[in-house]
Amino acid sequence: MSYASPRLIFWETTAGCNLRCIHCRRIDVADTLMSDDLTTQEARSFVDQIVAFANPILVLSGGEPLFRPDIFAIARYATDKGLRVALATNATLVDEDVARKIAESGIQRVSISLDGSDPATHDAFRALPGSFNRAVRGSQLIKAAGVEFQINTTVARHNVKQLPQMVDLALKLGATGFHPFLLVPVGCGVEIAEEQTIQPQEYEEVLNWLYGEEQKGQLEIKATCAPHYYRIRRQRQAELRRAGVDAPTGGARPGHPAGMHSYTKGCLAGTGVCFVSHKGQVFPCGYLPLEAGNLREQSMQDIWNHSPLFLNLRNEELLEGKCGECEFIKVCSGCRARAYGVTGNYLAEEPFCVYQPRQHRVQAQAMSIQRPDR
Repeated sequence: MSYASPRLIFWETTAGCNLRCIHCRRIDVADTLMSDDLTTQEARSFVDQIVAFANPILVLSGGEPLFRPDIFAIARYATDKGLRVALATNATLVDEDVARKIAESGIQRVSISLDGSDPATHDAFRALPGSFNRAVRGSQLIKAAGVEFQINTTVARHNVKQLPQMVDLALKLGATGFHPFLLVPVGCGVEIAEEQTIQPQEYEEVLNWLYGEEQKGQLEIKATCAPHYYRIRRQRQAELRRAGVDAPTGGARPGHPAGMHSYTKGCLAGTGVCFVSHKGQVFPCGYLPLEAGNLREQSMQDIWNHSPLFLNLRNEELLEGKCGECEFIKVCSGCRARAYGVTGNYLAEEPFCVYQPRQHRVQAQAMSIQRPDR
């Protein structure tokens, strides 16, 4: 039996990185390449395995992928095999030569991490003075080389009030998109979760604000690790229809191709997305540390189609708590990584969602009628 093929595959090309970000999903970050990284030949085999059954976007991430001397050769190989290739980098290592190699390798988009609208905020979060200015310079060199880029921002208490300024910065730099990531308590994020994580009601406010920004059409905006955004979109669109206003359908911004950005549903872990570690381990996403298989032992197609973990994630009937009874289950499903990080159960309800499903409300009202106050 086969299943829908993956839409996005993230490959952690190495755990090596030149930064020590306080929110990183990894705890064991190294400042050099790792001896157990997939070799160049293993990477090519990985690409061959992907194209044998799917045509996803392949995101080369890390760590810092620019640590790998063969990264551009791998990107070129994947491009020549017909894959759309993206690069996720902190951009601090980008100079004119690197920007040129990015373009020549066939990489179609680069995501650049900026976690503050000013150097002080970003540099403190990334734990490297000067990293903001270097990332901004890197973005401009990439743009000058003819490659589009997006800004990725981890949203936490330190920068949540700067989101309007982050959108302004993305527009000023000429970014194609702005993708805010809502902090997931895994890796180093566990240690700062209580200190840095915004609370559920503020999540709701941020996501509603993002919806308003999306409707302006100035910038491609996509909330990541925030599946309840898709519930909010449906609710806001329903409100417009009730008011007799045509509701927007979403997707790529006007005039921009949807190849690297299109709407599907909320949590795609194990259903439309997977994450491959630098050692070949396959996970539902980069924030859900439960292994579905290993490329050094199984084929990518076999893992994707037959992993019990992936099969569970594709079965909405297994979702527990209010996620399991929510009328928005097919467009949201709750963040499985956040559920696991908070409760230890990846099928538990989304702990940072304030919405009460209609069925849950009806049951609560029935209980209230049965047991009136005396």
